[in-house]
Amino acid sequence: MLNITKSVEYGLIAIRHINNNKNKIVSTKEIANLYYLPYDLLAKILQKLCKKKYLIAIKGPNGGYKIKKQLNHISLIKFIEDIEGPIGITKCSIDLECEQITTCNIKSPIDKINQNIRSMLSNTSLSELTN
Repeated sequence: MLNITKSVEYGLIAIRHINNNKNKIVSTKEIANLYYLPYDLLAKILQKLCKKKYLIAIKGPNGGYKIKKQLNHISLIKFIEDIEGPIGITKCSIDLECEQITTCNIKSPIDKINQNIRSMLSNTSLSELTN
């Protein structure tokens, strides 16, 4: 089964909430409480999104986050890989070692499926999920 990780899911929830509240600074606590997300994990994800320049962190007692990048210029695959690293449906599709690589008879069709999934994610902008 293909699925996105909790980190990606929480990142998307946070980006959507922050994007929908453009006129204010949004805190980690606000997002965690509103969507029942684990605070510590969410804080790490938001820090990563700042490092990747999706968000701006505002420090201080009333601090929080604001959107930095235009979300319509960011593909879903870039967002996912910025949080999780390379993605694929099998280990060999992301260049991880595979013991069966020399005898594998499904690599070609799996690669085709993987390319189709990557293409779909590449053609979906982050703004399509956050507006």
